[in-house]
Amino acid sequence: MAMFTHVTVGTNDLQRARSFYDAVLQPLGYKRIKDLGDRGSCWGHTSEEFIVLTPADGKPASPANGGTISFVAPSRAAVAAFHKAALAAGGTDEGAVGPRGFWPNAYAGYCRDLDGNKLAAYCLAAE
Repeated sequence: MAMFTHVTVGTNDLQRARSFYDAVLQPLGYKRIKDLGDRGSCWGHTSEEFIVLTPADGKPASPANGGTISFVAPSRAAVAAFHKAALAAGGTDEGAVGPRGFWPNAYAGYCRDLDGNKLAAYCLAAE
């Protein structure tokens, strides 16, 4: 059983966020599943696992200090493609693609999206 039903981040510019996440999540095998009008959009394999929303309280979205959202990557090449797509779409580098010592075989890349949310893609398979 999965631990989470979904993960959500806020955005201050939904159209830019949609373009960013369409480009960044595609190399990982995720697609946009549903749009929620001017409120947000959902990505995943077959269900709404990752959601980007405009804040319900009308205040500006802000990233979590110390928070990171990490996506499963099917391969090390997909990690590199995710990172490259994020930078090409206007994201910023938060950690070059390469091995990570946190888990055996861990290989990851980190970036920030257009709203400052910290993202990562991890492949945990042996090379």
